Amino acid sequence: MAVACAEPPGDEIAGAVLFERHCVPCHGSSGQGDGPLAASLAQSPSDLTTLTRRSGGSFDVSAIMMVIDGRLHVAEHGPREMPVWGAVFAAEHVGEPFAIYGATLDARALAEHLRTIQAK
Repeated sequence: MAVACAEPPGDEIAGAVLFERHCVPCHGSSGQGDGPLAASLAQSPSDLTTLTRRSGGSFDVSAIMMVIDGRLHVAEHGPREMPVWGAVFAAEHVGEPFAIYGATLDARALAEHLRTIQAK
């Protein structure tokens, strides 16, 4: 039964590919905010490896997805320089059956990838 609930390997790969394509330029390949575009931003990109630590030891996939797709703006971060990836993901799935779900699945895969890079 537990095997049926496990995350499919394809989601792990999809999350890593999405991270490489959309996050590395600002957050860097390690996710620590040291990407090649980081110095050009008004505010330094956050260290994505400390999400769990900063939230008191839990990794809230739903909250992370809402930041990724633009439903949740973190006021403490100041003006939103990070693109609203939900709109980008939706545009990438235009013309596909159930395209809106594709965007949600992309946000989920990316959030799950972020879980794998959390500092111990």
